[in-house]
Amino acid sequence: MPLILCCMAIKLSLCFSNLEASLRSLHIQGTFSFDGNEFAARDFGNQIHFLPSAVLHPKKVSDIATTIQHVWQMGSASGLTVAARGHGHSLQGQAQAPQGIVINMESLSGKEMIFDKGTFPFVDVSAGELWINILHECLKHGLAPKSWTDYLHLTVGGTLSNAGISGQAFRHGPQISNVHQLEVVTGKGEVVVCSEEQNADLFHGVLGGLGQFGIITKARIALESAPTAVKWIRVLYSDFSTFARDQELLISAENTFDYIEGLVIINKTGLVNYWRSSFNPQDPTQASRFTSDGKTLFCLELTKNFKPHEADTIDMV
Repeated sequence: MPLILCCMAIKLSLCFSNLEASLRSLHIQGTFSFDGNEFAARDFGNQIHFLPSAVLHPKKVSDIATTIQHVWQMGSASGLTVAARGHGHSLQGQAQAPQGIVINMESLSGKEMIFDKGTFPFVDVSAGELWINILHECLKHGLAPKSWTDYLHLTVGGTLSNAGISGQAFRHGPQISNVHQLEVVTGKGEVVVCSEEQNADLFHGVLGGLGQFGIITKARIALESAPTAVKWIRVLYSDFSTFARDQELLISAENTFDYIEGLVIINKTGLVNYWRSSFNPQDPTQASRFTSDGKTLFCLELTKNFKPHEADTIDMV
């Protein structure tokens, strides 16, 4: 048995040496890292840990295409897998590649965002860009994406490979319903532009496809005018049926809020200390009203957009 294990270790070492040599021979502008890649073996679920043989840090989309084309030409017998990794918020090892190649998509971030402020405004962005950065740039033009995720430190490619759901989904649909066009690197290493009208099967397969139909490298995101002011409200419930009934009523109403999201609060340290608390701990009278004695509570988080001259009437609305 020890001899067999020794032979297996030697074989794996030789395979890794061959892979490293073949990847170093590729003509790319980015770089491969073969050591110190432990970050690529972790994800948000923190349950599965697979160390890749190499991590690609691309500078251009062509770096990704060249690498995937190389793996394709090696054939399925190599057993080599490739996974795209954004900001590392995937679960169940979706962005990991055991002894394979992980593509660090954030290396493509920081590229210039191209805006079209016409009748139907949009912005072209790199798939490795964080939504928080896109928001900051859009606001400079008085615009904002129609649909968000609740947490903005996520990459475009990451959320579009899932769905991208938040409190605007009841009005505009998830993020994958607010994309005009994509640039995708296919499993053969081809760079393809797709949309509803062009390569539609690939377009619909990649959106929400969990990276199984190609790697998103660029996206054209639908925009709308950004609100100038927002009223933010949180409503707490102790009864789930009442909470669910109110949420359904608000979502279906014709004149309603602009953002509606429901969440569960498991109160262990007190709502005033809750990480998303809107209650002022310096106001003990108000804070004491939200004592739940460790019970599970339900919360509706709501926003209503308004203009500055409506400030005096927004509470009544």
